[in-house]
Amino acid sequence: MLASLSEWVVPYGLRLGNPGFSGWVTTAPTVVPAVAQLAAAISSPQKWWLTPGNLLEEVALRWLRSLLGLGDAAGALVSGGMMANFLGLAAARQHAGERHGIDPSADGVAAMNEPRLYAGEHVHHVMLRSLGLLGLGRKALVRIPVDRRRGLDTDALAATLDADLAAGRTPIAVVASAGDVNTGRIDPIDTVRAIAHARGVWLHVDGAYGGFGVLDPRVRDQYGDLTQVDSLAVDPHKWLAVPVGCGAGFVRDGDLLERAMALEPAAYVEGGAEREPRSTFDHFGVSHHDHTLEHSSPSRGVAVWAALAEIGADGMRARVARHLDCARRVAERVRAHPDLELLAEPVLSICCFRYHPPALRDQGTIERLNQAIVADIRARGLAVPSTTRVRNIFAIRPCFIGPRADLEQADLLVDEVLRSGVRHDSPARQKSARS
Repeated sequence: MLASLSEWVVPYGLRLGNPGFSGWVTTAPTVVPAVAQLAAAISSPQKWWLTPGNLLEEVALRWLRSLLGLGDAAGALVSGGMMANFLGLAAARQHAGERHGIDPSADGVAAMNEPRLYAGEHVHHVMLRSLGLLGLGRKALVRIPVDRRRGLDTDALAATLDADLAAGRTPIAVVASAGDVNTGRIDPIDTVRAIAHARGVWLHVDGAYGGFGVLDPRVRDQYGDLTQVDSLAVDPHKWLAVPVGCGAGFVRDGDLLERAMALEPAAYVEGGAEREPRSTFDHFGVSHHDHTLEHSSPSRGVAVWAALAEIGADGMRARVARHLDCARRVAERVRAHPDLELLAEPVLSICCFRYHPPALRDQGTIERLNQAIVADIRARGLAVPSTTRVRNIFAIRPCFIGPRADLEQADLLVDEVLRSGVRHDSPARQKSARS
């Protein structure tokens, strides 16, 4: 079986760790965290008890808090951005209920009148799933328009909150994006926090992709004071390049999080602990099972600890800065070439653009041309971007997050788009002329 895994599974997997891959907001793990996950699976298959995995989980969370500037927020390592955001919204639901004399965790949400969650137009779709699972209903999401810089319109947010409060509705939380996955934009987090907190409403920050962007001084101010946000989600399996299946959820009020996620005691667990522990089986160590939805879970902290111990804070800052440089390099080359059009200025490590020769004016033809270009360069495999829509325009969307990506890959991507554009341009014009 080991020979089969080596011969058939590894060589034929998705090459997300290739330096030219910029398709999704995820990457393949580097060697050290991948091996660390194997070590954790063997040494700490159940992280509840006092083991290396239990200890390193706490160290990893402490290092993440320090790196991101989160103060002493409580946290847990979970299966990804979905669950990290779910933790924050579960705590927000508990907070909103308790403000109205309700314990949603114990009594449900039936007594909460018309719950509402407020977020920008490009909020990640996992928020809708979380609303459904929390019993608040997907229709509870209120989409706030964006302003001219494509960030959350704070005037519209304040007006909407005031109207809903006056109508007796129940605001659960406002969600601010610290790097949306479409263009990498960052909402005005400090201003959004001030608006929410002035009305007693929870602020949750979705930094699943862009949370680590706070490490680059060029965009640091856009994140504001993260010690004052109520909850934050970030994914180590993205920019930190640990194995996929590792998110981190942080909540400023740890007691409230425990009330939201409380696990009822069980005699087979608590009843077996000795008053004076004599072995690792008699002591829970640092307990996180009241901070997460999962009951049995792997020790993700070993891989996070190993990755941070290997690269260090300075190494992580350099990685993030290099990736922001890549997006800016693409934008620079797009602006300089007459056949390319920049669709969104890069904020983090995403740059949205398209191939658009001035002579081509039909939008349908331009879109089909860009779709053909993306399919072509993906098939070649030297550069692999993804696509999105910006103002309903089809866009080529590289997201530089792989640990091996550098300026060479940024240039390669633009070169590949231009090469393919020349190849497909004339047929596209001829087809457009015939139609």
